[in-house]
Amino acid sequence: MILILKPELDSESEDRVLDRLHELGINAQIVRTSGRAVVILKSDVSEEPNHRFTQIEGVVKAVRLSPGYSLASSIKNKSIAIVASAAGYSQKQSLIGSGHMPLVMAGPCAVESAEQILEVAAAVKDAGASVLRAGAFKPRTSPYEFQGLGEEGLEYLKEASKQTGLPIVTEVLSPDKVETVAEFADILQIGTRNMYNYELLREAGRLGRPVLLKRGMSATIDELLYAAEYVLKEGNEQVILCERGIRTFESRMRNTLDLSAVPLLKSLSGLPVVVDPSHATGLRAMVRPMARAAIACGADGLLLEVHDRPEQSISDAEQAIDPGELASVVKDMVSIVLALGLGAGSGDSEESTVEENALGAVAPCASVRTLSESI
Repeated sequence: MILILKPELDSESEDRVLDRLHELGINAQIVRTSGRAVVILKSDVSEEPNHRFTQIEGVVKAVRLSPGYSLASSIKNKSIAIVASAAGYSQKQSLIGSGHMPLVMAGPCAVESAEQILEVAAAVKDAGASVLRAGAFKPRTSPYEFQGLGEEGLEYLKEASKQTGLPIVTEVLSPDKVETVAEFADILQIGTRNMYNYELLREAGRLGRPVLLKRGMSATIDELLYAAEYVLKEGNEQVILCERGIRTFESRMRNTLDLSAVPLLKSLSGLPVVVDPSHATGLRAMVRPMARAAIACGADGLLLEVHDRPEQSISDAEQAIDPGELASVVKDMVSIVLALGLGAGSGDSEESTVEENALGAVAPCASVRTLSESI
């Protein structure tokens, strides 16, 4: 950190600034350049708030030379195990991040009924998904829209997990619901509207359950990493970052999918990064091509809205794809992984080939068992 001093300070006042810093246990040095004096802090002050220094008499501004999200930036090649522990499948796990085969999380926007979620869960598993996603609590722009089934929906999700063995990712909306949702879900999703809900981030961090953190619709990359820092600071390193599109002046799509965020986030942190092409575009026809692009640029997984009857979906019908289209997306994903040599970290041994890793990751899915012959 550098402290910029007032230009009119005399040498005696500058020395008082140094004395105060030394009282705080901070090693500092004054450097004069172009008639202006600055103080270079040599001690680690990454967890110190800026105001602690700007309140020192004579200091105009505190400038950080490195990002304030020190925990996120210190993580390298993070791999997270996803298990269906809520449904009792603690021995089965999928891995995301650190070069493992990209993970597909798929399911309807919302849990609509017990029959619907059971049917979709079986279908997305057959199509190649490793995690079931669906909302029991739905934050909607209009208070008159479907708000989800709440805890009843969580019960249906847990039953779907029991029957399929798929882990569950679902959204939690408030700090007081974190423990309740965690009883049913294996991954806590914090949505775009709640990326700035710092108490929710802290509470999710304290629980220690994997957290899927979506980028705010108008958030910068730094703001997303600062939000992740709130979870990490509570001792929970199981954070998955999600690019879901940002709000721009373009009106033909729901959002603008910022795929440049994927390699940029990976250069700034070792946390896994997934992409949600469903919310990013809001258009069914755009989901498959943008999913391809997401995998090609290095995404660790996809978050997809899938419905057995997309046109009849209660919420976000325009962007939901059917299980057949999901199977095509998974097939595309494997083809891209093989072509680009991605996913090499997912094998059980050093001798495993990229092709074995890719096909092994989706081998349990009946609809993609013949991928090796069709690719």
